[in-house]
Amino acid sequence: MPLAIRPCTEADIAAVTAIYAHHVLHGTGTFETEPPSPSDMAARRTDVLSRNLPYLVAEEDGKVLGFAYCNWFKPRPAYRFSAEDSIYVSESARGKGLGAKLLAALSQAAEAAGVRKLIAVIGDSANAGSIGVHRSQGFSHVGVLKDCGWKFGEWRDVVLMEKVLGEGSTTRPE
Repeated sequence: MPLAIRPCTEADIAAVTAIYAHHVLHGTGTFETEPPSPSDMAARRTDVLSRNLPYLVAEEDGKVLGFAYCNWFKPRPAYRFSAEDSIYVSESARGKGLGAKLLAALSQAAEAAGVRKLIAVIGDSANAGSIGVHRSQGFSHVGVLKDCGWKFGEWRDVVLMEKVLGEGSTTRPE
């Protein structure tokens, strides 16, 4: 069965949890230090969906290989047209363009949900994979927050990138 990017279902939570746990334990793309439980991940998915925002998975041959979602950048109402994206790909699927496909689909779904700006808050300035995926999908570099995370015994930067969706700020959203 070919690659399909589709909405995440409850049945996908175990795979999503396992993919994310690997990144928590071995990567600097997230600054979480303890992997969340499946019930935590299910609650996070429910939160995203309750805001009418997209939560997607990439599946091939019946196996979930990655996931992507966005959630409001900040909780205050003025931020309701800006969302932060998150993309995680399984180790077996890294380097094959899956992240770019997920981000492209997420951008389209976020725009359809009324998001006008996607914001990438990328853990670790050495995270060339995530920075490259975002750049390939039209994100531009906004800045770096130096040494604001501590993980694996080192200070880590946060790279900020953004992408305007649809009409962006050229028209009123309401």
